[in-house]
Amino acid sequence: MAYENGALDATLAAAAGDDPALRQELRAALIESAHKQLDLLKRSRCDGNWHVAAMRLKGLAASFHAEELLNAAEDALASAPGEPAAIRAIEDVLAQVSGPKR
Repeated sequence: MAYENGALDATLAAAAGDDPALRQELRAALIESAHKQLDLLKRSRCDGNWHVAAMRLKGLAASFHAEELLNAAEDALASAPGEPAAIRAIEDVLAQVSGPKR
């Protein structure tokens, strides 16, 4: 499964300019925040908690223009709480985003 991080990279570049340290810090902030929401998703046992965590993840992804993460969050919104496939999809996207930095 291949992921396209072009929009995310462009957003980070636009925000950080020519400062690679700032770009790295912004990427780390995205990843850290997304992992927090993923943790909440994993611990959700009711529709309400699942929905709130998925919406927060979707908003985070939208603010960074992280299309694949946004799509995974939307899939989670359409899934039942604790859906393993939804959780794995988000984990896969985060692993890709966390990969080699530019």
